[in-house]
Amino acid sequence: MSKKIVRTLIISVVIFILIGVTTAGFYFGFNYIISQNERMEKLQEQFGQGENGTGINADTAGAVEIIIPRASDTKQIAELLENKGMIKNVFMFTILSKFNGFDGAYMAGTHYVLPGMGYDEIMYLLCQKPQAVRVTFPEGLTYREVKQRLTDAGVKYDEKVMDSMMRNPQAFLDYDFVTDIDSREGRDWILQGYLFPDTYEFDVNTDEETILRTFLNNTERKLIEEYYERASYIEMSMDDVIILASIIQMECQLIEEMRSVSGVFHNRIRDDMSLSACATVNYLRKENGDDVKLWLLNEDINEFDSP
Repeated sequence: MSKKIVRTLIISVVIFILIGVTTAGFYFGFNYIISQNERMEKLQEQFGQGENGTGINADTAGAVEIIIPRASDTKQIAELLENKGMIKNVFMFTILSKFNGFDGAYMAGTHYVLPGMGYDEIMYLLCQKPQAVRVTFPEGLTYREVKQRLTDAGVKYDEKVMDSMMRNPQAFLDYDFVTDIDSREGRDWILQGYLFPDTYEFDVNTDEETILRTFLNNTERKLIEEYYERASYIEMSMDDVIILASIIQMECQLIEEMRSVSGVFHNRIRDDMSLSACATVNYLRKENGDDVKLWLLNEDINEFDSP
């Protein structure tokens, strides 16, 4: 047999093998995708989030709480799961996460899984929205009252850490309105007034910065350019506008009263007079642990400097 024929046969065999490998690859790859879709559909049907989340929570019998810290990578999450006794092989979980498309999709926060779950089930659950509580903050709350509502809702946080952030908001200088706040002497809670009243969802094991950023993100969305232009037009900073707006809001029982009360306060500011606002006095009374008074006498107003 000539060398030319041998070479031709070898090339033909190689081509045949390549075609076979490619065909097999497509076949098994297609079947894998189909099986993955079926598995995802099954997981979605079993654990897909509805009104009650994934259906597994702290009250579920045998549920294991998994708290994923912010910025955790897949290996760190796998180690956390291993420490909780949910998986036996960190390397396998990490590789399967990449192979199955879960790598980078795990969500920080509080999750619940059950003993005996397969890797796929755990991976799927950790990619779902974390367990959260919904908390409503009406208008007019002080920072102390905001903290109390968080506590009553079961949100766990370090009060001292959050107090420190409220007094010295260096972590939030990426917000333009925070950089413009006047941190004058005697102003205890620098960010008070910027915790926008609304209904929020918080992870029960969230951190203090995330709590405050949840409020501040909402405030940033609400402070549209038109408001800054108006503040500039009346020669006030946005910080002063928010402080005065808070006072006006607490001073009035009806929305219809706000315009006239605002005019009175602006005139007093222009004439360098004391505001003599019940709202500011009652705020200081609450901060001192005293009861709020519906009717204030001059002696109550004069109890504090620059009320």
